[in-house]
Amino acid sequence: MNPYVPILVLFAIGAGFAVFSVVAGSLSGPKRYNRAKLDAYECGIEPSPHAAGGGRFPVKYYLTAMLFIIFDIESVFLFPFAVGFNQLGLFALVEMVLFILTVFIVYAYVWRRGGLEWD
Repeated sequence: MNPYVPILVLFAIGAGFAVFSVVAGSLSGPKRYNRAKLDAYECGIEPSPHAAGGGRFPVKYYLTAMLFIIFDIESVFLFPFAVGFNQLGLFALVEMVLFILTVFIVYAYVWRRGGLEWD
């Protein structure tokens, strides 16, 4: 038996569930459309084609998004380390301490520069 068959079966089940959910929702959902339901919802603010202020989005928005991704990636590295801590030994502990120290230095730098303020 091919070792990839269970993965393909799981993928087929997931794709089938996704297709079934979309079709079932469109068949069983209400069909009363009006202008308010078809408009984009932006946290209670009237949607506009441009960013607030009439120009581009501020760079700080993208910097905050990148910081969020960096700290998410940090957690992705911490979970396997926590699971295999007993088997990894002292070398892995030292490497993880250096990794966390590096991320903490970046966090302190961004905090000091005002990158976390929402003005």
